[in-house]
Amino acid sequence: MVPPTHLPAPPAIADDWALFLDVDGTLLEFAATPEGVQVPPGLVARLAGLQRHLGGALGLVSGRRLAQLDELFAPLRLPAAGLHGLERRHADNHVDPPTPPSLLRVLHRKAELVVERFPGALVEDKDSTVALHWRGNHEAEQPLRDLADAALPWLHDYRLQAGDGVVELRPAGTDKGDAIAALLDEPPFAGRRPVFVGDDLTDEHGFEVVIARGGLAVLVGDRTPTLASHRLGAPRDVLAWLDATADAPSHRSTA
Repeated sequence: MVPPTHLPAPPAIADDWALFLDVDGTLLEFAATPEGVQVPPGLVARLAGLQRHLGGALGLVSGRRLAQLDELFAPLRLPAAGLHGLERRHADNHVDPPTPPSLLRVLHRKAELVVERFPGALVEDKDSTVALHWRGNHEAEQPLRDLADAALPWLHDYRLQAGDGVVELRPAGTDKGDAIAALLDEPPFAGRRPVFVGDDLTDEHGFEVVIARGGLAVLVGDRTPTLASHRLGAPRDVLAWLDATADAPSHRSTA
């Protein structure tokens, strides 16, 4: 497997792409808390222009809820997959909502008691999932992992999804790859070359799907191992890559 630092940069965005973008760590720099992220000036306008350039075939694929994505990128409302695919907004603006089990609320309350002992750790309630963050206090990692492991047998059809400084409990059979595959089966994404840009371990499911369909998988950062075929160093490099298309549309095809 090629080391991530040896992967080439992605080519310029082509007119026939179906482009999917992760958010945290890809479009936006990480912050101490999910609410602390900053949207760079002009990013919303860039995304709106790129959506027009691609005939609407631009989507967000994130662990955040759709409501959070809409707040971050207002007034833009892109086709999107939230909660790693549990929530999906189609191009016609229809949303597939999830239904959380009651036991997830019990886990949330227990996790709040744990993070009280570790300032900087965080419990993120996403309605149908619970994310346990220790990026702000690494001493909380093992207690939070132990809590998640203990809860899993009681949450039928749920599984653990590990990420960068976080573990999330969410329903099995739903991930970013499933979400991308579903969107690729409908307009305006159908028939286009899929490209997914993401940074985290959770994005590997999406990489697998786009590669299987003849597309490109673009890693942000240098995480290893990865299925990615291309790489950008950091969110600022992603924005520069997007700008290159927004400023000088290529009107090219990769067919």
